[in-house]
Amino acid sequence: MPRRRASRPRWRLVTIDIDGTLTTVHGWRFLAEQRGWGALWRQSTARYLRRETNEDEHLRDLLGLAEGLDRASLYEILEATPKIAGIGEAVAAWHADGTKVALLTHNPPYIVAWWKKRFGFDAADGVRRAPGFRRGRVGAAGAVVADKAGGLHRLLRKLTIDAAATVHIGDGWADAELFPLVGAGVALNSRLREVERAADLVRHHHDLRPMVPALQKLRPRRR
Repeated sequence: MPRRRASRPRWRLVTIDIDGTLTTVHGWRFLAEQRGWGALWRQSTARYLRRETNEDEHLRDLLGLAEGLDRASLYEILEATPKIAGIGEAVAAWHADGTKVALLTHNPPYIVAWWKKRFGFDAADGVRRAPGFRRGRVGAAGAVVADKAGGLHRLLRKLTIDAAATVHIGDGWADAELFPLVGAGVALNSRLREVERAADLVRHHHDLRPMVPALQKLRPRRR
């Protein structure tokens, strides 16, 4: 009897935001509080939510919160950051279905690399022009560029996957801007009505594993 060929997965790529999506508290808020700088995080975030600063300016403030941290201390904070359950299990389940999973975030390379290795993501794209480790410590934040749309295109080129076969999961304004650019957008644990209105699917749960069957039922929008 001829062997039945496995059906091609509807979604060839899942891209996922980190802060507020894979974490139950904003990662930079947690980092700031560990360093005793919670007030600085609150001030910058309040200005951003009031649209008094742009994304690049807000990111520069956030990256400044990590300045001077050594690698071991940073990784300890990242490991302790409260996260939703089942991240590694969901990534493994998508892999079993033949779907690649990538991080698409406004985090710098030194944070993205930790998440990618820790949970087995296939690829990642983060904020551009961000500082890295200098002599074993996080360098000073200079001019940074928030470019999730560019990050999406870079990932699609790298993985040779079409946008129509991609679904993005996120919770913020920058994520909502990506939803029309891909096959479908999912608002996960978003607190912003604009994001939920832009999404094809809205979910609120602190576990990534239910997203695996949910995406199997989610049909790509017409393009």
